[in-house]
Amino acid sequence: MSVAVSLQNVYKHYNRVPVVNDLSFEIQSGEMFGLLGPNGAGKSTTIRMLTTLTRPSQGEIWVAGYDVVKHPLQVKRRIGVVLQQTSVDNDLSVWENMEFHGRLHHIPNPQRQQEIDRWLEYVDLVERRNDPVKTLSGGTKRRLQIARALLHQPEVLFLDEPTVGLDPQTRRRLWEIIRDLNRQGMTILLTTHYMDEVEYLCDSTFSESAVPNRIGIMDGGKLIELGTLKEFRQKHGEGLVMKQMQDRWDYKFFPTLEAANSYLDQQPNKMGMMVRPSNLEDIFVELTGRNLD
Repeated sequence: MSVAVSLQNVYKHYNRVPVVNDLSFEIQSGEMFGLLGPNGAGKSTTIRMLTTLTRPSQGEIWVAGYDVVKHPLQVKRRIGVVLQQTSVDNDLSVWENMEFHGRLHHIPNPQRQQEIDRWLEYVDLVERRNDPVKTLSGGTKRRLQIARALLHQPEVLFLDEPTVGLDPQTRRRLWEIIRDLNRQGMTILLTTHYMDEVEYLCDSTFSESAVPNRIGIMDGGKLIELGTLKEFRQKHGEGLVMKQMQDRWDYKFFPTLEAANSYLDQQPNKMGMMVRPSNLEDIFVELTGRNLD
């Protein structure tokens, strides 16, 4: 099992303030890795360092076998990036955006045309190839961004908030594309503010790969939790008792759902109380004390 991404004791300071503080973790080849954290946790800075846009103040970062500081061009050739902001050119057509990107990566013809056709078909944009990008919906533009990021056959794909602002149907369509890429062996690092997105995409229960998909939670520039969704629930509790306390809910974790039900049965006053399975958002709030905005 090879390592696709490695961060070792990484720091990033702005005005002597550590935004990323002694961060270390690895992503295995073929893994779907979800990186979570509240605003200001250091996620965006971490992504910028991984994609060579920002130099770390200290520590080592390796992506696809190359040091991001010493060999940034080699790293750029081996990564695909889909940013939260729409980064396709609105004044060009769908095909022209792909063609321009292919030329930037020096993909020769006729291979370039074959790859353009392949990825436009993959994201269901063949019939829109001659349409100006400015006529596309937000979800269609995001599919074009994914196709463009895959054109040069990257080894690692970085997805920064890939479905933000999209309607539920479009989000589901993109989820299937992302999951299918992972099934094919693509290493993916995903950041998102949607907990259901992480639970769906990083749930190793449905993975056909031998590599378990994991989740990392950052807070204050540090990695405070790392593991699979199943490991998170086993560690923090699979059952939850909720009790309404005026304008808020009080949460109490239990090892199992049965234990939570047993606790509720023993309460003399069950008013405003309920039992349910714990989820990723419960664990996230327990760890950070904050909801994702």
